[in-house]
Formats: sequence, C-alpha cells, structure tokens
Amino acid sequence: MSVFESAPEPVLPEVARSADDTRLLPFLSVATLFVSALLLFLIQPMFAKMVLPKLGGAPSVWSVAMVFFQAVLLAGYAYAHLLSRLFGPQRAGLVHLVLLAVTAMTLPIAIAPDWGAPPADGTALWLFGLFAASIGLPFFALSASAPLLQSWFAGSGHREAGNPYVLYAASNLGSFAALFAYPVVLEPLLTLKMQTTIWSAGFAVLALLVTALAFVLGRGNGAVTATPSPETSVISVADRLQWIALAAVPSGLAIAVTAYLTTDVAAAPFLWVIPLALYLSTFVVVFRDKPWISHATVVRLVPFAVAPLAISLVGAKVFWFTTIALHLVVFTLLALLCHGELYARRPHPQRLTEFFLCTSFGGVLGGAFAGLLAPQIFSGNYEYPILIALALLALPGMFAGGARQTLIKASPWIVVAMALAMVWYLTRLQLPASLELPFRALLILLTACMLFLRQRPVSFAGLAIAGLILTTLWRPGMAPIETARSFFGVHTVVDLADGSARLLFHGNTMHGAERLRNEDGTPVAGPPEPQSYYYPGSPLAEGIAAARGAQKTFERVAVVGLGTGSLACYLHGQERWTFFEIDPEVIRIASNPTFFTFLSRCAPRANLVLGDARLTLQASRDRYDLIVLDAFSSDGIPVHLLTREAIAGYVSKLTPHGSILVHISNRHLDLAPILANVARSEGLLALFKEGHPTGEVMTTLRTASRVVMLVRTPEDAGEAARHWVAMSPEPASALWTDDYSNLLGPMLRAKFGS
Repeated sequence: MSVFESAPEPVLPEVARSADDTRLLPFLSVATLFVSALLLFLIQPMFAKMVLPKLGGAPSVWSVAMVFFQAVLLAGYAYAHLLSRLFGPQRAGLVHLVLLAVTAMTLPIAIAPDWGAPPADGTALWLFGLFAASIGLPFFALSASAPLLQSWFAGSGHREAGNPYVLYAASNLGSFAALFAYPVVLEPLLTLKMQTTIWSAGFAVLALLVTALAFVLGRGNGAVTATPSPETSVISVADRLQWIALAAVPSGLAIAVTAYLTTDVAAAPFLWVIPLALYLSTFVVVFRDKPWISHATVVRLVPFAVAPLAISLVGAKVFWFTTIALHLVVFTLLALLCHGELYARRPHPQRLTEFFLCTSFGGVLGGAFAGLLAPQIFSGNYEYPILIALALLALPGMFAGGARQTLIKASPWIVVAMALAMVWYLTRLQLPASLELPFRALLILLTACMLFLRQRPVSFAGLAIAGLILTTLWRPGMAPIETARSFFGVHTVVDLADGSARLLFHGNTMHGAERLRNEDGTPVAGPPEPQSYYYPGSPLAEGIAAARGAQKTFERVAVVGLGTGSLACYLHGQERWTFFEIDPEVIRIASNPTFFTFLSRCAPRANLVLGDARLTLQASRDRYDLIVLDAFSSDGIPVHLLTREAIAGYVSKLTPHGSILVHISNRHLDLAPILANVARSEGLLALFKEGHPTGEVMTTLRTASRVVMLVRTPEDAGEAARHWVAMSPEPASALWTDDYSNLLGPMLRAKFGS
C-alpha cells in the first residue's frame, strides 16, 4: 500500500475498566491538556514578537520559529514516549513535576542575555540558538504534556480510556484558543511584561493540575492496561511512513502558506497565527469518533477549492481579502484531508506515544523543508505549490492501481507543463500582451477540465499540478531579470514587457523603478530620475527639499532602507549620505549597475551599512541633518522602527536642527496616528503629507505615498510647516513602545476608517 493510499479505520478493542472509576479523571485530563496547550501556543507568538526587533521584522522569523517549535515538540514527544515505557503514571507524574519545577525556576520568559546582533550569514541558525537558549526548556516541558497525559488516561482503566485521541482534540482546542486570544485580546491590551507575568501564573496553575491528576491516578485501585489484539499490536514500517508523510505535508504547508500570504498578499504579522490556528483546528475537527466534517465531504470539496487556486497564483493580488480567503480555505481542506487519512490509520491506544512521536517527526520534516531547506534551494516561494501537489496525493483512490499506474496516468499533463516551464526558465521568454488574454482563457479552460475530472483523482491531480507549474512561474506583462531569496524575503527584478522600465519587487510590492527608455523608445540619457514613491514632487522629495531649505545645506544624511537606491539621486554637492540596509541581497541588487544605476551614477561614494538600522544607526558616531526611515518588508514596516524608544534613538542622532522623514505607505495598516502619539511623547512636531499621482502606475511609474516629518520646531521643517498638515495625538491609538504594540487596531482603521 502506498504511503498516501487510504486504509480502513482500525477497530479499537474494548478497554478494561478500573474498579474505582472516577468522574474527576476525564475533567482533570481535559483541563490539564487545555491549559498546557494554551500556554504552549501563547508562548509562540509572544516570544516571536520579542525577537522580531532583532531580525528587522522579517516574516521569516515566524517560519524559523515554527521549525524550532516543531523540533522541540518532537523532543518532548520522545521524552513522553520514553517516560511512558519506563514508568507508570505515578512515577512518571513525579518525574514530570520535577521537570516543571526546574522549568519554573527559569521564568519569567525573556530573551537570553548576551545575544547581540544576528550575523550577516547563518541568521536562521543564530535564531534557532536564541530560541533554544531563551524558551527551550519551557517549551520542551509543555510539549510533552499532550502525549504523556493521554497515555496516562489510556492506561487508567477508565470507561472512556478506549479512545484517548479525543483528548488530543481538547489539546488542540486549547492551542486554537491561544492563537485566537493573542492577536485579538492579549496583544492589543497588554504589554509584553504583563503577558509574561500572566503566562508564569498560568504555568503555576498547570503544575497544580498535573499534581492533582497524578493524585487521582494514584488513588485508584490500579489501572488495568488494555490488551491489544495481535493485529493492532503489530506496527509495520509502512504504517510509520504513512504517519510521517501524512503529518509532514500539512505541517510544511502551514509554513509555506504563511510565507506566501505575509510576503505576497498582505505583509502583516497579524496573519502569522491564522494558518497555524486553522492547522490546529483540523485536528480538533477530525480526531474524534464522529468528525465535525465527514472525510467524504472533505474529499468532495477539495477539487472545487484547488481548481481556482491552481490558476490564481498568476497575476497581481488585487482583491486581497478574497485571495487570502481562497488560500486559507484550500490550506484548511488539504490539512483536513491529510489529517483525516492520518486519523484513519491511528493505532491501538497502547501505541499512542509512538504514533505521536512519528507524527511529530513528520511535522519536523515538513517544517524543516518549508522553513529551512526551501529558502536555500529555491529563489521563489516554490515550496508552496510543491506541497499543494503532495497533499493531493492523499486523495482516496490515488494509488488504487499502484504507484506506477498513477504516474503513467498523470504524467502527460505534468510533462507538458514542466516542459513549458523549463523553456520559460531557460529562455526567459515573455508572452506578448496580445497573448495574455488567450493564456487566461486557457487557464479557465484548465479549471473547467479539473472540475469535470474531479472524480478521477489521478487525472484531477495531474491537471492541478500542471496548472500550478504554469501559473507559479508566469508574471504577466513583465520579463524576469533576477530573482534572489534571503532570510528577509524574495526579491525580483523585472523589465516591463515593452522594455521601458525596470522594477524591483519584494514579494508583490514594488520597491523602486528605473525608466530605461523614453516614450519615443530612445534610451534614457543622463542621471536616472527617481520613480515610484520617490518621483520629483512626491512627499518624500518635498520633505527632503524642505529640510534642506531649513538648514541651507546638509552635511550628513542617513537613509534607513535601500531598495533600488532611488533616494541617492537627491544628493547635492558634497553631502555625505549613508544607507542602512538589513538585507545583503538588496545591497547586491542596488549596487549592481546592470540592474539599477541610481547608486552608481548619483552617489558612487555613498556609505552602505549592513545590519538592522536600530542597532547600526545607534552605533554610528555621526550626527545627521536628516534621517529618512524608508524600511519595508514587502508592504509592511517593521514595528520596532516606529516605537517611542526607536524614535528617541533617532532623535539622539540628529543635529540640533535636524529632521526625520518617515515613509508610512501601507495598504493594510494606518500608521499615521501611531507616529502622532510617539511624536507627542517625545516633544516633537509631526507633519503629514499624502501624494496621489495621476495615471496608471505601470505607465507613469509613480505610486501614491504617505510621509510624516518629525521636527523639534516649526522652523526646522522649512516649507513643510506651511504646506503639510500638522498632526494631533489620537487618544484612541495607544502609544507604541518596545514593550507594547498592536497591529489589529491600525489594520481595522485602514479597512473601516476611524
């Protein structure tokens, strides 16, 4: 039987019951597992938020964090498996209580001391070590709770002990509650210090619950262990491989879809917890005797969601909410598909800890592939469609005729798609504009064929994989020049189809553009003119001119965020400009004149400093007449660059009449009130300007932008004091500090107004 082939649901034998049946045991087991899972999944977003400032707010922080959590979860499951094999519930409970006591001595949660700035290379490994040193022990102790407590319940002799997998659903319900509560309740209302204090109190409650549970288990007249039949006691290598594979695919898919959404659709860290919460909810739905959604229903729904997704990876994400919803629906259905097949293959409760050990190992494999390996071997987010394709292999009947027959049936579609993709990759051919409409029509026809063949899993999967291959590599109206991937995201350099301009994208957000040809088709002569957010007359250009006019001239200017280097062309005379950039790939692209010429032609002697600007700028001995904050991760601005402490640090690096320009353009967050409150707390004047150029972006190369100027006095703002809007603090918007920030409020305000 193939790794992904369906198997009949195992029949669990009747479990012997304890002579001293107690009503407390199920309640305590559920309560302990719920609290343990709640704490386990509160610590994930909480500590990730603590670490974000050290890594520039990069979405990859969450991907590496997920891999770390899965690896420690595997270690915790191995510990639970070993403990269950060596000791009974009473002695195992005592050992576990000792571990909890040792863990309590390390609280409250905090970043481990003596961990400075991350290295330029090996950032993921450095972050892994930071997580291990800071929260490795608490996470390890909590991760062992689910399998350990379920194994105790399975061996208790209780009348409900025949199916302890139901408790796994209770554990995941606690995890789901934590991931919902953190962004909606805890983050908006509490500082990080308050969060860690409450978490420590919750850990004490958990220790009391474990103590009570061990007492109740020990009070019985002796647990009667269920005796499995010979059939259920035999676990083959194929069984274990199936558990691992069916756990690996949705685990990797959770990380891949998160990276895709936060980079390519809406780069808001608020979205990080949603895929993980949905991932955990699928366990709650299917790990029960009567699943909330039948497996047959899931199988029927998968084609209707995957078919439109297979052709939606192409093009711009205009309807961002619909796009997010589609990807999350597909991810949820595929996770339900794999986890439904996984639950159908569950062993007898006596092998419970081994089952969870294998599924945890699968989770680590999937997470390591998507979070660690894929960024090293792929220049784009190609792991996402790959994992979607692997998940489709779990469809019932996929390997009914054997793996060879399945490959023969699916190969024609896949081979054609791969051949076209290979030709495109090697030649970089770009479809002319006249063929784009027929190509889209072809994709719609492909969708119709997929739906028509939805009851033939092999043909459907082959067509879906073909669609994923074609649409993943095609960017309409643009010819790819360079694609680079770093810890901080995917950068793509493209030319417009007519060769008139070159653009830099981070994810799906344009970070700069350079015009190559004039309207008459002749090459552009002379120094390049800044485009996109930086065009002459833009708020940023006006702000630079106003600050320069107020001070007569600049001696030193600091720019946080390099992009294509467009701002370098606003350098005058002998001014000394320094660019602070956290991503080495951005520096490589902007410095290479074969890609963009802003730096080489406008500021060849500009100083380029690699590292997080909050650290490198503060370490600088210079004082600056102007500091421009233009740092973005795709469409998101790193939160730690906008806190009160961050702004105070920038002010300390200004000359007496210096000013700060903050670029806050964002499709999903309204950050102007945040800066107004921070400015008031630091005694600064905040001025606001919004620019809305006319015309099509891909024609004019000019994009709308929002900029805030921070100055000590109106005189320091020059002309901006008369033409920009003075901002007043908004009591409804809380003051952001290093200890408190809330992304939900700015997101709701951007979508629905104040």
